[in-house]
Amino acid sequence: MIRFLLLFSRQAKLRLQKWYTPLSDREKKKIIRDMTLTILARPPRSCNFLQWRDLKIVYKRYASLYFCCGLEEQDNELVALEFIHRYVELLDQYFGNVCELDIIFNFEKAYFILDEFVIGGEIQETSKLCVARSMEESDSLQETMEEYVNKPTY
Repeated sequence: MIRFLLLFSRQAKLRLQKWYTPLSDREKKKIIRDMTLTILARPPRSCNFLQWRDLKIVYKRYASLYFCCGLEEQDNELVALEFIHRYVELLDQYFGNVCELDIIFNFEKAYFILDEFVIGGEIQETSKLCVARSMEESDSLQETMEEYVNKPTY
């Protein structure tokens, strides 16, 4: 089970966080600080897996963003690495070559994509097509609602 997903920049700015286990704000802040400092301090050619406390940490850098997952001890690191890659592919498909600014200004879409893909820390949908279809339906519904709300009344 995935315990958390963090996205942060090379400057250690947190861009996205999703927690799948209940933790206090203090614990979350400590984990965020420890993860960003630990991962950013590692040499570029280091392994993408590390042991931290009772968790396995899997991370991958894409452009200026680090995608970091905290896993339980029995979980497979390669599945988590594939999960990160699939999430980046879905973001790329939706935003068209996703960048840090896309995440900053459209964070609700990034969370929506993640929630379509993972529920409660477990991967629910592996099909990029199904997630993309869900995103299209959501966007279509949002556009319809905006048209309805903005429709002039006479």
